[in-house]
Amino acid sequence: MPTAPKAPSAPRRGRPGYDQESVLTVAVAVFNRHGYDATSMGMLAEELGVSKSAIYHHVPSKGDLLRLALDEALIPLEAIGEDQRATTGTSIQRLEFMLRSTIRVLLERQPSVTLLLRLRGNTEIERQALERRRAVDRRVTHLMITAQQDGKVRADVEPRTTTRLMFGMINSLVEWYRPDGPATPQEVEENAIAMIVDGLRARD
Repeated sequence: MPTAPKAPSAPRRGRPGYDQESVLTVAVAVFNRHGYDATSMGMLAEELGVSKSAIYHHVPSKGDLLRLALDEALIPLEAIGEDQRATTGTSIQRLEFMLRSTIRVLLERQPSVTLLLRLRGNTEIERQALERRRAVDRRVTHLMITAQQDGKVRADVEPRTTTRLMFGMINSLVEWYRPDGPATPQEVEENAIAMIVDGLRARD
């Protein structure tokens, strides 16, 4: 007589009350509060109310926590350039899509993006993350150049400098935007796009 199939096992949660995702959420908050270099596994354990060995049950090292946290920001940022809307339509439409999408990632993943923007490049994991971030910036710069060559962006702006200024404004969201503040994410997005895209658009 065949044995009954085993019921699927529940997801592994590890130590009481925490799974890897919740450990990661707390780690990002502590990294942002104290700085990655100044944060020890002991500080993380104290914040979580567990032993250090309980954290190692979820991740092998503090560096692995950092890598996972940075992926929370970098993977969706990198995915923007792979979206069909980033490669079809007019150059100004593609530029607007990439900027809107970047703003949405910053607002939706504010803690992990904050961590990314505060990196100093002191470790190999940080340097790799910074290079991935620069690759995202370069895609936008290239699109700015294309839009200018197409006559969609005004000719009196320098594309690389303008890209840095755009990201400076967009990245500032992580410092001042609060989900419980007076502005909704949609209002922030529309205001930013009005200032950036309308200001760049070539006039006929």
